[in-house]
Amino acid sequence: MKRIGFLSFGHWQAVPGSQARTARDALVQTVELAEAAEELGLDGAFVRVHHFARQQAAPFPVLAAVAARTRRIEIGTGVIDMRYENPLYMAEEAAQTDLLSDGRLQLGISRGSPETALRGSEAFGYVPAKGSTDADLARAKTELFRAAIAGAKIAPANPQMTGTTAPLAVQPQSPGLPERIWWGSGTRATARWTALQGMNLMSSTLLTEDTGVPFDELQAEQIAVFRAAWTEAGWEREPRVSVSRSVLPVTTDLDRRYFGGRGGSDSTDQVGHLDGSLARFGRSYIGEPDVIAGELARDAAVQAADTLLLTVPNQLGVEYNTHLLENVARHVAPALGWQPGTAPAT
Repeated sequence: MKRIGFLSFGHWQAVPGSQARTARDALVQTVELAEAAEELGLDGAFVRVHHFARQQAAPFPVLAAVAARTRRIEIGTGVIDMRYENPLYMAEEAAQTDLLSDGRLQLGISRGSPETALRGSEAFGYVPAKGSTDADLARAKTELFRAAIAGAKIAPANPQMTGTTAPLAVQPQSPGLPERIWWGSGTRATARWTALQGMNLMSSTLLTEDTGVPFDELQAEQIAVFRAAWTEAGWEREPRVSVSRSVLPVTTDLDRRYFGGRGGSDSTDQVGHLDGSLARFGRSYIGEPDVIAGELARDAAVQAADTLLLTVPNQLGVEYNTHLLENVARHVAPALGWQPGTAPAT
């Protein structure tokens, strides 16, 4: 294991026990947790993106704030729903954020997942063309976005201003950003497509297919399909692969109060229906640190990936989540071959 970071959904709600009661709370605490994670030697601070919900929505302002308050850790998303995006404006935002972070942006994007709003992206003004699907829309926008951040000439110049009609690229450009785009994949088929496009693979605690094998084995198979397709495509650089896990070491009475009763129901995979098909949800890792370390060391997908993102219960606040991350860093991660602050440069 080379890199370990955290992934925050940015929940906020004024309910008993919540330390993130407002949107401002959630945003400020994301920045503060990123600072704490860097001090612990962790390698990344990532945010999940959801619309029409009390969660993180527009990621670039908070990522820029994290960039300004940190120096080493990667900053990223897991993932941006491309159906909602203006690809060219997003290219400008992404490049500016990457420049502010000195090239630390790792941008996870995807077709998106089931959401609170019914046809939410249509409310933003984005409707799939007749005969096409939401997935087609997301992929077309991704193609334009990736072309833009790679410097493609997009719009003709105004000859009255420039003396030419030569096409112009969006500005600014950030060198290296095109190689730091990840696609959030939920199936083996989309993992193969991701590799053929030359994007890194981001896989979470949910797969939108089920073959009856344990989640980690199915996810490891997905990663193997991705790597084989990457080799087939002949890309020269080494791709990156991330997986997400809920890892909750229990070391104090407060840990036991929060999570001690969850070990049984959450310690196995769950299978359910999602978008009309079977989906498999990965288990949580809850318990004594040495037990969790052994279980993660046997997790086939964790071993196959180069990056592990720890989903954090952000509503419990910065102090508590720093405690969780410190327990992982000190007592769990070393068993995976991780050492603080030693990840290779991007």
